[in-house]
Amino acid sequence: MADGSVAVRDQRQRKKDLLERLEREADIWVASADGHGVPCLVPLSFLWDGEAVWLSTRRTNPTGRNLDEVGRARLSLADTRDVVLIAGTVEVFGLDEVPVATADAFAATSRWDPRRPGNGPSYAYYRVTPTEVQVWYEEAELPARHLMRDGVWAV
Repeated sequence: MADGSVAVRDQRQRKKDLLERLEREADIWVASADGHGVPCLVPLSFLWDGEAVWLSTRRTNPTGRNLDEVGRARLSLADTRDVVLIAGTVEVFGLDEVPVATADAFAATSRWDPRRPGNGPSYAYYRVTPTEVQVWYEEAELPARHLMRDGVWAV
């Protein structure tokens, strides 16, 4: 807008924008915690398959251990003005358990393949199924920021 203000998007537009970002972007912030609540925050490459976010990291690093042990994660895309927060449940897939099409798509999107020789069983894939999604652009969109609750889209 000419005065510098931003038009407030309705929830349908925000969902559309979110899904486009999940298709386009390659990296996401992953927040996890261990059983004692000790937090860990790292950026990882990701794949959006239309229903869930797929990540890959070593099983033995703090993020891998947390995702495996606690089974929950919180994700965020990088922009602090156009906020995306996704909370979800986690399923773990070994390199020999992940669907081949998913692993191939992950490798193509991230330009990195956890299955490459030499990685061995130290890597796993983590499927994060959203249970809560919040999207807003600055303060004006805060009141209707919840696009998903309890795994159900509001729009």
